[in-house]
Amino acid sequence: MEKIVFTLEGEEPVQFCVLEQTRLGGIDYILVTDSEEGDGEALILRDLSAASEKDAVYEIVTDDEELNAVAAVFENMLEDIELA
Repeated sequence: MEKIVFTLEGEEPVQFCVLEQTRLGGIDYILVTDSEEGDGEALILRDLSAASEKDAVYEIVTDDEELNAVAAVFENMLEDIELA
C-alpha cells in the first residue's frame, strides 16, 4: 500500500495510506486512511496543485455534494468498503 506524508507548517508530519485515487471533472482525488489494517479514519482529499509543481497540495473535501459524488466513485472502485 502506498504511503504519503503530509506536512503542515509548524506541525509534525502525518502519514496516511493511499487506498485509491481517481480523477473526476478534471480534478484529482485520493482516498486515504490513517490505518493499514482494520477500521481507520478515512479522508477524501482534493489535489490543488498545478501539474508543474514539484509537491502536491491537498485539501480535505468538505462540500457535501462533492464528497458524496467522489465517495460513490471510490465505493464502486473498492467493493469491500463503505464510506459513511
